[in-house]
Amino acid sequence: MRHFRSVAVVVVLTVIAAAPLLLRAQPKPNPRDVSKLYGELCASCHGPKLTGAQAPSLLDDVWKFGGDDASISKSIKEGSLAAGMPPMANALSDQEVRAMVIFIREEAAKFKRGQSTFAKPAADTVVKSELHTFKLETVVNGLGVVWGIDFLPDGRMLLTEKSGRLRIVEHGKLVPTPVGGVPEVWAKGQGGLLDVAVHPDYSTNGWIYLSYSDPGPDGSAMTAIVRGKLKDGQFVEQETVFKVPTELYRTGENHFGSRLVFDKGYLFFSIGERGQKDDAQDITRPNGKVHRIFEDGRVPDDNPFVGKAGALPTIWSYGHRNPQGLAKDPATGLLYDAEHGPRGGDELNLVQKGRNYGWPVITYGMNYDGTPMTDLTAKEGMEQPVNYWVPSIAVSAIAFYTGTKFPKWDGQLFLGALAQEELRRLVLADGKVTHQEVLFKNVGRVRDVVSGPDGYIYVSFDGGRVARLVPAPGEPGTASR
Repeated sequence: MRHFRSVAVVVVLTVIAAAPLLLRAQPKPNPRDVSKLYGELCASCHGPKLTGAQAPSLLDDVWKFGGDDASISKSIKEGSLAAGMPPMANALSDQEVRAMVIFIREEAAKFKRGQSTFAKPAADTVVKSELHTFKLETVVNGLGVVWGIDFLPDGRMLLTEKSGRLRIVEHGKLVPTPVGGVPEVWAKGQGGLLDVAVHPDYSTNGWIYLSYSDPGPDGSAMTAIVRGKLKDGQFVEQETVFKVPTELYRTGENHFGSRLVFDKGYLFFSIGERGQKDDAQDITRPNGKVHRIFEDGRVPDDNPFVGKAGALPTIWSYGHRNPQGLAKDPATGLLYDAEHGPRGGDELNLVQKGRNYGWPVITYGMNYDGTPMTDLTAKEGMEQPVNYWVPSIAVSAIAFYTGTKFPKWDGQLFLGALAQEELRRLVLADGKVTHQEVLFKNVGRVRDVVSGPDGYIYVSFDGGRVARLVPAPGEPGTASR
């Protein structure tokens, strides 16, 4: 199963005698659960929990001939009879070999997490991270799923609840009555009221943008965008900024995206593929794409698919699965997205004009039921991620920190995780993630991450809580609080 340490010849003979099916061609039924395949083909040597038996553990990240994915795949396929490892090329398809690598990565990560300690900050708990010490301070609590956070110039905070309510926090207190007049949303599964974004020139024009799952006929829905203004507790003067014909809507409750990013007069936004994976490669459909429009909804003439027959002219890039994070690096102007993979294969991507990001043709993941999806992780004409996570951490929002409260974090990327309940700090250099730090874990499913105008980092949790990272006493910037 890996490039193994040497074992005695008698073990080689025992393994070969005990597992003759591994040494000759066998039928390859599809689909097959990789965990069951491991139990049938590998557990007798490596142990039912991958901790080792006749052969070494697969959890300790010690590999004789290389621990990268390609080397492990080669070990599985070709084996090493001298080391007691039968070849499995005739027992497993290429797709199943890829799934086995993912399974090993998942189990090794679970084992490593069990041996590690992460911060789980409660009230007044000081967390000492690599560069700063901080506390996680509750701002508001008792809400529904807070999907989006943004700020008005006067310091008021806007929150979207996925159930369909737009809320205001003023002077640290939640305004009891939700904003009225918000569009009707399709609040099922992953759908609902999604992101909120305040226009960079709000003081002049007053525009607030909302993305939401718009209900269509026969139970269908699709991500749409509206802008409006706040007046006397109402969302007024509404204008539709993006909405496709209802013939392009999809049924199902998954993968709406969606984040909003302003950039020099343009608006970028993401839409998940709505559980229809092949749609991500279809440029006649809006789902599985990052889009670019002018702030009033007009289509820029230099968008990559303008004028192409049948293509949606708003598309900026395609081949995305479910991008729930979208952020522009203020230092470079580059646009990044964070998107959910299947089981394994969460990605951070550098989003560029007209590029194909591969889903579902290439992926570092497999099906949720443990069956293989594809053995392809790369293909000509399709982009590689800046970083990927196997196993999945369920990436959510991303934000570049631009404040002064944590000066050593300036310009670094912060990423939330749902399933793993994490907030991570990522260092980017030369188009790669060169370092990651888990700042805290197991506090709740992190839904949104925002660098606030006051210099604090704001985080929303699916349990209805919004909190912020504030410097601990003695940190630079605490005197101004």
